[in-house]
Amino acid sequence: MDNNELLKAAADAGFEYYGMLDVKTLELLPEVRDMCKANTCGMYGKNWACPPGCGTLEECQARINKFESGIIVQTMGKLKSSFDYKGMMKILALHKERFQKLNDLLVSQDKYKEILPLNAGACTICKECTYPEEACRFKDKAFASLESYGIYVSRLCRDNGIAYYYGPGTMSYTGCFLI
Repeated sequence: MDNNELLKAAADAGFEYYGMLDVKTLELLPEVRDMCKANTCGMYGKNWACPPGCGTLEECQARINKFESGIIVQTMGKLKSSFDYKGMMKILALHKERFQKLNDLLVSQDKYKEILPLNAGACTICKECTYPEEACRFKDKAFASLESYGIYVSRLCRDNGIAYYYGPGTMSYTGCFLI
């Protein structure tokens, strides 16, 4: 797949916004990882795709360094109000569905020897994660989040010419595939 085919695949998967990703713009920040450590989402230390299960920032950087290009994808939806939690979760579920669909397509391509998918939010495949007692049951479907890698998502979007905020009454979720 060339860049145009990648962009078309993102559109076909249903993403509202997408663009090519310059891997050099991926900056892993300890400050973002510290936000994970604050454990606001309740997943820190409880999930293979979240810190510390996803590895140190140095280990994450080593994984990223294997890649030369990528694609950034977003799902954007409308909310009834700024407190529309149900709407936010519905948009996130749609984003994760689209992300899995595009991942499956990319994995099926003989062209790509390795892909590093980084998505929005914690992995939610299993009702209860095996971390840290047992290995991940779904390693091919458990995606680490951009934040778990220490990536400041709004800066990543800005540095790659993609909007992060689409105005009042909207919510967007961002992911990327390094290829």
